[in-house]
Amino acid sequence: MSIKEVAKRARVSTATVSRTLNDSADVRPETAARVRKAIEELKYYPNTHARTLVSGRSRMFGLIISDITNPFFPDLVKGFEDAAVQRGQEVIIGNTNYNPKRMAHCIRRMLERKVDGVAIMTSETDPDLFAELVKRKVPTVLLDTGTAGDASAVIHIDYAHGIGEAVEHLLALRHRRIAFIAGPMKLPSAQIRQEAFVAGIESHGMKLDPALLQSSDHKIEGGAAAMTRLLKLADRPTAVMTSNDLSAIGALGAIYEAGLRVPEDISLVGFDDISFAHLTQPPLTTVRVSRARLAETAFHALEGLVQHNLMQHNLAQRNLSQQNAGSPDAPQLDYSITTHLVIRNSTRAL
Repeated sequence: MSIKEVAKRARVSTATVSRTLNDSADVRPETAARVRKAIEELKYYPNTHARTLVSGRSRMFGLIISDITNPFFPDLVKGFEDAAVQRGQEVIIGNTNYNPKRMAHCIRRMLERKVDGVAIMTSETDPDLFAELVKRKVPTVLLDTGTAGDASAVIHIDYAHGIGEAVEHLLALRHRRIAFIAGPMKLPSAQIRQEAFVAGIESHGMKLDPALLQSSDHKIEGGAAAMTRLLKLADRPTAVMTSNDLSAIGALGAIYEAGLRVPEDISLVGFDDISFAHLTQPPLTTVRVSRARLAETAFHALEGLVQHNLMQHNLAQRNLSQQNAGSPDAPQLDYSITTHLVIRNSTRAL
């Protein structure tokens, strides 16, 4: 199957087919629709490498996540890829495992593949690596870190809202000795979550015992180890909140290993609301972050940056001044994702 046959079926020139494949603004919407219908009917598969050489676009987005074994991230990947498929984009996925060297490798691989843009959905971004993306003018979407600019947007998760709701919930249940199991403190997002918890406690005029703040690695084993340390305190907590659900599941196991029960002896609150949080025994009270909303926002933000850069490039190629051609609308650069407490059976009143 050739591009000429597609052109014949759609009753257009081969140049129009090529421009449609490259998402050129020069093709009228009704013509582009006719071309895409012909492509589908003839099962035409364009040479993506050749298209990249001609258009300068790979139609590939990079998506970098922290931990593919954490159920939070597969949901995010699925949502991002679903959006990409609908828009004719491909996705290259990189998994850092919270390792700066792997982050550098992921970004290098994205640049080698000449992706149109990168969504970095982890907050351990190295400033030097981000500077390299900026230098190369690669559209980039960041999570909870970095600064918005000409080719970069930032998504902020409102951790404080959901954590504040969780603290209020536990206080309403008459808990006063409440512990927090944080994530790796090298991560800005982990720092923000712990700070939100401390602020929530202190806003009620309560002084927090430093021993009630424990750190982990955002994994089940780390949550179990942190919970074990809390259980060894002479005055152990009556309630525990964790920085993510995997840590909460680890804490849940450690509590049962110690011969205690949730929520009868210790109330437990997680963060993320991963897909099987409601299947733990008891079902986990947790703070929900919508992965679908986050994925949709990340893709929308990245697509907006890419399209804006493309329009600017086209204007420059045609030697048109902004006064004569009109300046492309600036894309949105700052986004916010809210969080909410989901109450299940792992918390109860004293």
